[in-house]
Amino acid sequence: MKSIESLLEDYRRDFDCYLEELMKAQQILPELKEAMSYSLLSGGKRIRPILTLLTCQLLEGDTGAARRVGAALEFIHTYSLIHDDLPAMDDDDFRRGQYSNHLVFGEGMAILAGDALLTQAFQLLVEIELPAEKRCRLINLIAESAGVQGMLAGQAMDLEAENKEVDLEELQLIHRSKTGALFRAAILSGALCADCNEQEWQALEIYADKLGLTFQIVDDLLDIIGDSSELGKEVGQDHRRGKATYPALLGLEESRRRAEKAASQARESLDIFADRAGSLRALVDFVLERSS
Repeated sequence: MKSIESLLEDYRRDFDCYLEELMKAQQILPELKEAMSYSLLSGGKRIRPILTLLTCQLLEGDTGAARRVGAALEFIHTYSLIHDDLPAMDDDDFRRGQYSNHLVFGEGMAILAGDALLTQAFQLLVEIELPAEKRCRLINLIAESAGVQGMLAGQAMDLEAENKEVDLEELQLIHRSKTGALFRAAILSGALCADCNEQEWQALEIYADKLGLTFQIVDDLLDIIGDSSELGKEVGQDHRRGKATYPALLGLEESRRRAEKAASQARESLDIFADRAGSLRALVDFVLERSS
């Protein structure tokens, strides 16, 4: 059996090729296409689309549909990164080891590249060959998760919380929205590309919530103890901006303990699937122990 690292690398390469094919097929202004491709094809772990595909495979669903949903989610994730890096937002100079989009193409084109990726994501979703009811549920789930009930709300709360004291409940709400919502969309989208009963759906909802929490706490920790060369961006940025993070509120040791607890809960939520969920279970350990 392949290690989770080897499996993820295989999936990552496949998604990289697929995303490149999708961008080549786009009939759009060359300058805009270049800016979109610069960030979309710059690497990354492709965790979200991989989660969609692994969930779909767990439930023996339509992997072709899941692959396209995963690509749409990566379009949305990339748009959020481009906009996050802008001077008006987090003002980051580097992303995935290269200059941020706005430093290469200018702020105006970077904003448009993000807007275009978001818009194209929903075009990809509309064209998925699934029954109309499932397709509508998919689009609603992803719109809700990426919009004002999910990621955008989290980003707004994150900006408002800079240099302010927040309690644990507020911090959890920020990160459940900003990071967790798209993890939830990725996993539940995979379930919508298959047949899933209520008990399985509830188990996957818990898995998504706890995996997203694990990912975010580790992300906060890496901003303090990570290596810039591995992360592909500067460390210590959250502290310099007065961001609300788990280490800032709870300290390093307690933050690590909470990440381990969330990871354990994520694994336990998959017990209903027994050995069939081996890859999703191993992915929890990968997220918990990641260094980039």
